[in-house]
Amino acid sequence: MSSHSLDYVIQGSSAQSVEIGLDPGETVIAEAGAMNYMTEGVRFETRLGDGSSSGVLSKLWSVGKRMLTGESLFMTHFTNEGKGKAQVAFAAPYPGTVVPVELGEVGGTLICQKDAFLCAAYGTRVGISFSKRIGAGFFGGEGFILQKLEGDGLAFVHAGGAVIRKELNNETLRLDTGCLVAFTSGIDYDIALSGGLKSMLFGGEGIIMATLKGTGTVWIQSLPFSRLAQRIAVATARPQGEVRAGGQ
Repeated sequence: MSSHSLDYVIQGSSAQSVEIGLDPGETVIAEAGAMNYMTEGVRFETRLGDGSSSGVLSKLWSVGKRMLTGESLFMTHFTNEGKGKAQVAFAAPYPGTVVPVELGEVGGTLICQKDAFLCAAYGTRVGISFSKRIGAGFFGGEGFILQKLEGDGLAFVHAGGAVIRKELNNETLRLDTGCLVAFTSGIDYDIALSGGLKSMLFGGEGIIMATLKGTGTVWIQSLPFSRLAQRIAVATARPQGEVRAGGQ
């Protein structure tokens, strides 16, 4: 199924959102709870999955795959049922960058972290991708179940902080597992030890790093939400023995 053609505008800088322009009859699919606002004429409906499956068994299989990623079983479909142009906007629940990807220009497939997908043109298939190596599942930090976006239209993913795009030409790239946002189908994903014993224990970079090899595009985020949450937790933790005001 060919994807609907979308117009869009990226808004903001440090905490971006994307406004999608819908012609009459066009639809965009999004994760539940990602919508910011919509104009008159847009109707939304919550459905099981991305709408690409027609049979009952296919729909159940699609729902089962979303359960494995830990995402909601449902996706929201926004359709312009008016006579003129309409808009609907989406944003992730934490600051960062919205990355538009034309799936047709990257071979029709994009692999991304399970919480990176934001929205996409109707006709995009949202599935799962397993790592080929079991080690990535046990030690990869972000898990070995990734989301797979397939189609020929626009998809939007979210990166925490700034986004860095790397083009690999039969090369290898190593990075913190939490910093990985997405990569194209020509890239092989695996995990590896970060270095010697002393570096792993005291280097502060973690024991495991992601290794990406091949030819294609990799998107990296400068501030993973897990890292941000950890720093906030440390900063807001009350030191032991702290005395409240009033001696309580």
